Amino acid sequence: EIFAQVPREAFVPAAYRNLAFADVEIPIGLGEAMMAPKVEARMLQALAVQPKDRVLEIGTGSGFVTACLSRLAAQVASVEIHRELTETARERLAQHRITNLELRTGDALARLGEQRYDAIAVTGSLPLADQSHELAQCLALGGRMFVVIGEAPVMEATLVTRIWEDQYTVESLFETELPPLVNARTPERFSF
Repeated sequence: EIFAQVPREAFVPAAYRNLAFADVEIPIGLGEAMMAPKVEARMLQALAVQPKDRVLEIGTGSGFVTACLSRLAAQVASVEIHRELTETARERLAQHRITNLELRTGDALARLGEQRYDAIAVTGSLPLADQSHELAQCLALGGRMFVVIGEAPVMEATLVTRIWEDQYTVESLFETELPPLVNARTPERFSF
């Protein structure tokens, strides 16, 4: 339903508009890409964002998922590491009169802060599960986080739910591949 409310083609670079709904990742510049629509849809479905929720999005990208989240939630904070992508997304979101959000440029993995969120959408993968544990600490009680963990070719979309101050459930949703977030830690490699 949310895809019917937010015109995905308006967030796709002009050269790829005819592929807006194709089930492929679409390049948006700076080595980044929009997730395939089926991954975006499954992420939104898994997060089950409610009208009173405060949401954190890590990786604004084109702004499409940001727009979808803003239609579902009370407030969205979105952090993008590339200033150029932040500004392009800001323009696109303003054209659609989306105002219940805050866009920031920076490394969300480096500055998690004290804020608690009802939902966290991570739009790139994390090679190491321990980094997802750090992010999960930003969840409010009952909060949900969608994150893809692992390295190609073995990556898994997961839903992490905070059930108590120091207890979480982790549900495996499906296998997929996403590029890692910029500055995500990677496993140490053995060398001779």
